[in-house]
Amino acid sequence: MNSDDVENDSRYNHLHFLLGLGLAISSSIFIGSSFIIKKLALKKINALGNVRASAGGYGYLKQWMWWLGLTTMGIGETANLLAYAFAPAALVTPLGALSVLVAAVLSSKFLHEKLNFIGKIGCFLCIIGSIIFVIHSPKTEEVQEFSDLNDKLFDFLFISYVLTIFIMTLIVKIVFVPRFGNSNVVVYLLICSGVGSLTVVFCKAVALGVKETIEGGSNNFNNYIFWLLVLLSVSCIMVQMNYLNKSLDIFNTSIVTPIYYVIFTVLVIISSGILFKEWDRIDVRDILGCVCGFLILMVAVFTLNAFKDAHLTFKDLNLNARRRTSANVDPSNNFVITFQRTRSHESTN
Repeated sequence: MNSDDVENDSRYNHLHFLLGLGLAISSSIFIGSSFIIKKLALKKINALGNVRASAGGYGYLKQWMWWLGLTTMGIGETANLLAYAFAPAALVTPLGALSVLVAAVLSSKFLHEKLNFIGKIGCFLCIIGSIIFVIHSPKTEEVQEFSDLNDKLFDFLFISYVLTIFIMTLIVKIVFVPRFGNSNVVVYLLICSGVGSLTVVFCKAVALGVKETIEGGSNNFNNYIFWLLVLLSVSCIMVQMNYLNKSLDIFNTSIVTPIYYVIFTVLVIISSGILFKEWDRIDVRDILGCVCGFLILMVAVFTLNAFKDAHLTFKDLNLNARRRTSANVDPSNNFVITFQRTRSHESTN
C-alpha cells in the first residue's frame, strides 16, 4: 500500500469517526428530548381526567404529542444504531450520558422541574467528561468489513465472553432473583447489562453489514450469519428490556439509572473491545484519558439522578467562615446548625 492509499484510508476513518460522533450526539439529543415530550403528553392527558398510564390507561395513544415523543425516540435510536456502524462502540455507548443532560435541562425549561445547584454541577461534569472521552477514545477499529467479523465472531475470547454472560445470567436468574430480586437493585441490572452488552455488539455487527451492503460492497443480506445476528439482536433486546422494566418497577429511577449506566457501559466497552479490537491501536495515555473521562461521566450521571429532588441552592452552601471567627463558635456545632437549617428548609417546601 503506497502513501496515497494510507492517506486516503486515514481520511476515510477520520470521516467515519466524525460521522459516528455526530450521530451519537444527535441520538442523545433526540432520546433526551423524547422523554420530555412524552412527559408533557402524559401531563395533558392527566389534566383531562383520563386514566393514568401507570393505572392501565391508554389515553395517551390519542394524544399527538405522545406520538411525537415516540417518533423522536425512534429517530434517536436509529441514529444510535447508525453511530455504531461508523464509530467504535466504546465511544458511542458512554456518550449516552448526554441524554440525561438533555433531559435535565429541558425538564427545567418545559416541565418546571427546578435544576438545583448539584444538578448544574452534574451538567457541567457531563459536558467535561464527554469532551475528555471523545478526545482520548479509540478512533479506529481492527474490524472494518463484515467478512472480517465472521472470523472474529468465532474467536475463542469472544465465545468465552458470550458463554460467561450466559452462565452468569442463568445463575443470577435461578439463584439470586428469587432471594434478592426485590431487595437488591444490582440483581436485575446484572442480567440487563450483561445481555445488553451483547445487544450492542450484535447490533453493531448488523449495522456494519447494512452499511457495507448499501455502499456497494458484498451483499450481506444473502449471508446467513447476518440474519443470525439480527435474530440474536432482537432476542437480546427483548431480554434486556424485560429486566430493565422489572428493575424500574421495583426501584427508584434515581437509583436504577446511574447503576445501570455504569455496569452497562463497562460491559459494552469490554465486549466491543474483545470483538472489534477497538483498544488495540491506542496508547496508555489515551486509555488513562478514557478512564478519567468515564469516571467524570459516572459522577455526572449519579449527581443528576441522585440529587434531582434535593432543594439545594448555592446560598445553602454557606460555610459562615467569618461568623465562626468573630463569634468563636465551634465548627462542628455550626455544621450541625447549618445542616438542621437546611433540613427545616426542605421540610417547609
